[in-house]
Amino acid sequence: MSPLANLLNVAVNVKTADGWPLNIGFIDPISIAKSRFEKTENVGIRFELSNGSVGWGESPTLPSIIAENQPLALAKVVQVCDMLKRSPVMPLSSVLGEVGRMLPGHEFASVRAGVEMALIDAVANSIGMPLWRAFGAVSNTIITDITIPIVSSSKAAQLAHDYRIKGFKTLKLKVGRNLNADIDTLRAIRVSHPDCSLILDANEGYTSSEALQVLQTLHEMKLTPVLFEQPVHRDDWEGLCRVTKIAKEKYGVSVAADESCRGLDDAKKIIEGNLADVINIKLAKLGVLGALEIVELAQASGLHLMIGGMAESRLAVGFAGQLAAGLGCFKFIDLDSPFHLSEDPVLEGFEVRGPVYKFTNLRGNGGFFRWDSIQ
Repeated sequence: MSPLANLLNVAVNVKTADGWPLNIGFIDPISIAKSRFEKTENVGIRFELSNGSVGWGESPTLPSIIAENQPLALAKVVQVCDMLKRSPVMPLSSVLGEVGRMLPGHEFASVRAGVEMALIDAVANSIGMPLWRAFGAVSNTIITDITIPIVSSSKAAQLAHDYRIKGFKTLKLKVGRNLNADIDTLRAIRVSHPDCSLILDANEGYTSSEALQVLQTLHEMKLTPVLFEQPVHRDDWEGLCRVTKIAKEKYGVSVAADESCRGLDDAKKIIEGNLADVINIKLAKLGVLGALEIVELAQASGLHLMIGGMAESRLAVGFAGQLAAGLGCFKFIDLDSPFHLSEDPVLEGFEVRGPVYKFTNLRGNGGFFRWDSIQ
């Protein structure tokens, strides 16, 4: 039996369960194609089992990107906490099934992810197993890219220079608001960090024609990104297919579906229609179990995988990072959100050296929220 199967068979009895608002500012406001964020408005989650083991989770909320807002997410967490405290002892798999029934679909995916995270962490702590081992033990290390938001070309060049000094080899550039400005920024970044690999993330900001125009211009500049993420609107399946086909055949560029993949049905549609080369897995849009289901499907279908985040702290990023390290199947890793936050509400957790995360914890996720961050 696999470590994850063993984990899911462990009997669970939740003694205490709590959720609270977790607000953290960004060092600088984060601008993407259609949104601008001054701070995170997440929900922290803590469960304690009857044996004293504790698990921690985090549910991010980002307007226009995640279905839940913070008040709704917190209200749903409170409902789940009440249910769990009343539940009889049962295997973790059954508890997670009950959570899934209370928080179905994409609408409650972020809350479901945070609750699943905390439950899995608590059980992994109780049996003395680090998460990266539970998820497959392929590795205990990952290397992340780092994101440059939509800023002036001079600011982007400075950030690229700073990230090069810190050892980041892959830069992810937010684009999609202004075609000409995007091209100017790409030129500036290439000068500051000539050897970097580039990921473009349009966050649905382009039409298919605009996306292909960007690729043509970059081709003329002899600059080929390693990935083009979500170039068109999430529901523009025809446009996504067009960009994917031409990007691969003409420019040798892979295209990733992010916002277009909000669940298993979307993943099946993408695979069956050859609509993208890569699926971006985010726990906050799929839940932990939903993410594992799509990972399995994508691997069986030959699609590449990316793992990303939604402005979470090191708590949720550590969980996602251990999942990625343990599974060892992600070609692209985009778990850089802690670098953009103005404070770190998490104690212990993983080691960070530039873009390298190393998980040396002996059990569970290894990190927990500071008490002064719990309201």
